[in-house]
Amino acid sequence: MRTRRFITTTLLLVGAPGLVVAAAGRPAAAAPTPVPVRFADAAGIHVERVQRIDDRQYAIRVGTAALGRAVDVRVLLPTGYDPAKTARYPVLYLFHGTGGRASDWVGKGGAEATTAGRPLITVMPDAGFDGDGGGWFTDWADPATKLGPSRWETFHIGQLVPWIDRNLRTVAARRGRAVAGLSQGGFGAMSYAARHPDMFASATSFSGAPDIAHDPVTAAGAYGVISYAAAVNDGVPPEAIFGSRIADAINWRGHDPATLAANLRGTRLSLYTATGLPGPLDQGAPDPEAMGIEALTHQSTLTFHRRIQRLGIPSRFDDYTFGTHTWPYWARDLREEIGPLMSAFGHPARPPARVSYTSIDRTWTQWGWTVSLDRRAPREFSRLGEATSTGFTLTSSGTATVTTPPSYRPGARYTVTIGSRSITATASASGRLTVTLPPATKVTTVRATITRR
Repeated sequence: MRTRRFITTTLLLVGAPGLVVAAAGRPAAAAPTPVPVRFADAAGIHVERVQRIDDRQYAIRVGTAALGRAVDVRVLLPTGYDPAKTARYPVLYLFHGTGGRASDWVGKGGAEATTAGRPLITVMPDAGFDGDGGGWFTDWADPATKLGPSRWETFHIGQLVPWIDRNLRTVAARRGRAVAGLSQGGFGAMSYAARHPDMFASATSFSGAPDIAHDPVTAAGAYGVISYAAAVNDGVPPEAIFGSRIADAINWRGHDPATLAANLRGTRLSLYTATGLPGPLDQGAPDPEAMGIEALTHQSTLTFHRRIQRLGIPSRFDDYTFGTHTWPYWARDLREEIGPLMSAFGHPARPPARVSYTSIDRTWTQWGWTVSLDRRAPREFSRLGEATSTGFTLTSSGTATVTTPPSYRPGARYTVTIGSRSITATASASGRLTVTLPPATKVTTVRATITRR
């Protein structure tokens, strides 16, 4: 018998005008596709080949300088999608695992049947080259391996998302995007959501590895798995992906969903996991590899879940105990996830009233706030905290320049008070303020208060 544990929390939700979602996640009426979609180059992506498999499914080969070679993207459209009409649809970015390909969720995970009749676009990109060990959803620390630049985060986040938005009738905003994946793809879904919380309203991990650097025991296992995948499956140096576990520890932590968990506050989270013990969907003799890998991802999911619990961040947590690292479970998990996800699309959460965000990047933009750092260290944690139109805190070193969202009267002058010092800032034509903070020789927290002059 299947044992289940669910932890759910209801968020304050509001309606989403113009978003096409069936009520309570029920399937929409079927209709034929009138004309094929024409996919064009955009956002750094070159379309090399398009194959229309059926009325809903497209197999697309794309090239990008971020990867240095072509990869595949599989797209499932809503039933009856018509490029000539105006209705817009939410998008689920759905990732495969180690050794996988863009077609996996269709060929093995039942994604076409599960999404049939749903007003949803599903995008399934390659996350590795030709079914190798995968890129681990990051811009590689070593871009000079035989595999080329391997800037996977740049491809998925900086190029694929805007390319899809320009080619399809999407809800091109956070409220219309979700990200999910299995195994290594579960890590990727949570890492992207934690590093780019203003892009995705929902993140789901199926037997994933959402903790690779926070819990010491879990981190040791993750290092072994990732190093093995790099050396054996990818054929590159074992530390090519994130760098040295010791010398580049901050890079590991800066992409680790558990370390960045506070960034996920306000994101809908779903976690599916099992212990690796054979369950009702396993057939034949026990598979030691599938059992062992699920046990490892179970440990990672548990330590991540404990981390978000301590932070008071809710999740849908399904530890079904009996199950191995195999497709029948992930196909079932997607079937169970699709209804709640569609309901969430129909009732998106409000953006945060106060913005807090942590990153290791020199420059980043989240929720309309941009922070640019001129500092000695190439990677170092910085944190914007309690940011509103009346002020913010920033923890960083070096010289920081902060640009606000368009919250002010264009051309008006404002006083920015930082400790005992006050400076004058004039709102731009778009209503933004740009403030350069005093330089700091070490990581320091400063408070800036903004008032109208």
